[in-house]
Amino acid sequence: MATYRKRGERWHVQIRRKDHPNLTRSFDRKVDADHWVRRTERQIDVGDTVKIDPETLKQTMLKDVLLRYANEVSIGNRGCKPEQYRLNALSKNWIGSYSLDRLTPQMMSKFRDERLQERSPSTVLKELKLLRHVLQFSRRDWGMPILNDPISEITLPKAADARERRLEAGELDALILGCQRGRTPLLAPIILFAIETGMRRGEIVNARWCDVDLDARTLLIPITKNGSSRTIPLTDGAISIIEELPQSDECIFPISGNAVRLAWQRLKKRVGITDLRFHDLRHEAISRFFEMGLSIPEVALISGHKDPRMLFRYTHLRAEEVGKKLRSI
Repeated sequence: MATYRKRGERWHVQIRRKDHPNLTRSFDRKVDADHWVRRTERQIDVGDTVKIDPETLKQTMLKDVLLRYANEVSIGNRGCKPEQYRLNALSKNWIGSYSLDRLTPQMMSKFRDERLQERSPSTVLKELKLLRHVLQFSRRDWGMPILNDPISEITLPKAADARERRLEAGELDALILGCQRGRTPLLAPIILFAIETGMRRGEIVNARWCDVDLDARTLLIPITKNGSSRTIPLTDGAISIIEELPQSDECIFPISGNAVRLAWQRLKKRVGITDLRFHDLRHEAISRFFEMGLSIPEVALISGHKDPRMLFRYTHLRAEEVGKKLRSI
């Protein structure tokens, strides 16, 4: 579909087609614009290669590319909502109003420095990497004549060190006791199950009874963050938790991820713990697995990590626990 805009004495035309780069041209006469639209759309329809005029870069705003990526590419990815939210936010930033031909390393440096005043280095790093990916995708898959990558020429923020937060003495008891004063009865078993299994919040709320094998003492997780399914062994504690739950629903924990998130925030406020994230329970579980003496491949089987380096980011052993093992050798 072609869109016509008259700016001054010239006609600006843009052709937008799904799975094809946007095409833009300017003409002195509308009749010439009509001829170009008909000829170009015919080429697209028969599958001929359409050469993108460099003028396209001048008339394509960064926000248009970001929103197109959000609507056509991100929407098909798992976990698309956070990425789409970030893309929409970037499109509303002042940098989104600049045309692709005006994106320079100096401009990206200014964007980086301003964002660092508002957000953490890790967040800004994610934004810059996403911008770079979208520009590279636009050049590779949509044929945008982008010659230079302005982000590759700037210094990226250094991501914050991996979190080392683990449960302190008495915190787990305080959390479970606090659950009794809340209105989400599933929160306590979910917290305990997270520590017993190292599963992510989304994996826990999506776990189904049909994927539990009590004889083999395993649980199949068909959908994971990295896209690969995995089967994990269940500890005695994990078995006890689910055996106490009624099988009244397809899911073991019939509650949404957002409901767990809100209940967790209320719980922390109730018990006075402010610096603990639900994801830290995964850190706690993985660290406990290593303290039990499990090997790296064994822990990776449970956690789903394919790269041992990423696994170490979730591992924070307590010196006193290692000391106990040394004394027992």
